[in-house]
Amino acid sequence: MRILRVGWHDTRALVREFRRPLFIFFVAVFIGGFLYMQLNNNHSDNKPLNYVDMPYIMLALMVLEASIEVPTEPHLIVFWYIMPLLAVYVVGRGAADFLRLFIDREQRRSAWGVAVASTFKRHIIVVGIGHTGIRIVRELTQMGFEVVAVDLGADKEAQDRLQEVDAPLITGDGRLVKVLESAGLSRATAVVVATSDDHVNLEVTMRVRDMRADIRLVTRMWDRRLAQQMERFFDVDVLSASDLAAPAFAGAAVGAEITQNLHIAGQEYSMIRLIVRHGSFLDGQTVDDIQESEGVDIVLLYRAEFDSPDIHPRGDVRVRGGDTLVLFAHHDRITELIGRNEAGSASLPPRKTR
Repeated sequence: MRILRVGWHDTRALVREFRRPLFIFFVAVFIGGFLYMQLNNNHSDNKPLNYVDMPYIMLALMVLEASIEVPTEPHLIVFWYIMPLLAVYVVGRGAADFLRLFIDREQRRSAWGVAVASTFKRHIIVVGIGHTGIRIVRELTQMGFEVVAVDLGADKEAQDRLQEVDAPLITGDGRLVKVLESAGLSRATAVVVATSDDHVNLEVTMRVRDMRADIRLVTRMWDRRLAQQMERFFDVDVLSASDLAAPAFAGAAVGAEITQNLHIAGQEYSMIRLIVRHGSFLDGQTVDDIQESEGVDIVLLYRAEFDSPDIHPRGDVRVRGGDTLVLFAHHDRITELIGRNEAGSASLPPRKTR
């Protein structure tokens, strides 16, 4: 059913591209045929004509292959000269539109994207298909969500990646009402604004919020102050690229992998992957001792001789140097643990949980 609906919407879009020559063609054949019949039957002594035959006669006049005799009345002779000219226009304009679509493949690709998007409901719109936008689309589709991508000029690589995950692309400016409507904003559940330009992101956010006050809206921002203002005035979740990147860079510098910070009840939490240094305060302690004294939750433990990681290890398991731990805790505690582990500060007393 979706394929049929997409085909129907795409056919409608294609017909709209050729609407002028098609309209003139049908008017000339059917209405022109009716007028010719009326003039012939009511205002001349020629043999009466039947309307059933008129579309064929009009077509024959267009291609200079008339199946009736040339009339003597001026008001009928006019048709013999006009119809070939209309045929030249219809064929010429249609050929020009076809060549334009053939050469400008991007326009047809966008029309197909609009047709596919018209069949989506409760989908997510991602505006800005750069490096970050592509990753967002891929993650969302892997979660099972339908995604519509919007970008003013996605490159060939981005288009190929969107095609791999069956995400339609609408080529256009996400700040325009028409483009957002084509992406199905009225039926979407969320919009992610992820271009690399803060001002464009702000304009898109304002436009989306103006069109849909109830939709979930997530915006990428580099300027933290602007991000805070947007959160306050537009009821939008703003992710600061610099804030997201800072923990990852800091963790990488000391051999730890820090995930995005989570803000819960005004507190900041993080999850990290940490390799226990030989001789550090973690080396030799049990899982229960570390969790109780440091106020952390050990989510996973992996050791070289293990066949697979141990998720939520038993409390009596003793941690060794070289083990890989995945920890979840308050962000301040996480950063302190990293420092103490790297320094090999076994002599430092554990910090009591507050």
